[in-house]
Amino acid sequence: MSYKTDYARARHWGSAHDGVHHFWVQRVTAIALVPLTIFFIFPFANALGGGYEAMRATYQNGWNAFIAISFLTVSFYHLKLGLQVIIEDYVPGQPNRLILLLANILLNAAFAIAGVLAIAYIAFSA
Repeated sequence: MSYKTDYARARHWGSAHDGVHHFWVQRVTAIALVPLTIFFIFPFANALGGGYEAMRATYQNGWNAFIAISFLTVSFYHLKLGLQVIIEDYVPGQPNRLILLLANILLNAAFAIAGVLAIAYIAFSA
């Protein structure tokens, strides 16, 4: 039996003061994805039916490669932030939550790196 008050039990377990930052970063990445998606979709759609050579010609243009890399990095970061909120809110149990948060970080980073390396390989191939 504990004789601590509710305040004493909750003290030092409060806010991490990171929620507002997380909220704003997620909103900023969402806003950044609007023009990035538009600038990514049009060159990709134009090269889509032409095979590997058309795709290679499209992404050897530095601007298209930059937009594609920016789109991938921002979208995977936005995905990581969104999944983090879902995991923190709806996954019960600390060990499960920790494992899923770690998997969220590692998988999103791995997919983003793979996408960036694929675009860089196409952009810098002769």
